[in-house]
Amino acid sequence: VQLQASGGGLVQAGGSLRLSCAASGTIFSINVMGWYRQAPGKQRELVASITSGGSTNYADSVKGRFTISRDNAKNTVYLQMNSLKPEDTAVYYCDCNLRSAWNSGFLNYWGQGTQVTVSS
Repeated sequence: VQLQASGGGLVQAGGSLRLSCAASGTIFSINVMGWYRQAPGKQRELVASITSGGSTNYADSVKGRFTISRDNAKNTVYLQMNSLKPEDTAVYYCDCNLRSAWNSGFLNYWGQGTQVTVSS
């Protein structure tokens, strides 16, 4: 299983970016998909997550600005980021909890990370 993240870049404060992360390989079903971020010198933190049924969870710092969504047919999760702030600068990682067969357990997989830089 591989997770390929894309969509990061450099943007001015107040701008928008959309991140995508596609899971590929032997996948039977996906449970929770999410985005984490890690700024220099800080621990990795949860940004947002979404269940297979569409229930979402957001960090307080991004509520009202970021929207997570997923396309189950494409095994892809998105993160629409609006009203970006310099403190959103970080490497963003996607995370996927899935199983490869009907009788296997759920495992977590991580994408390679994509840099988001917000200038003031």
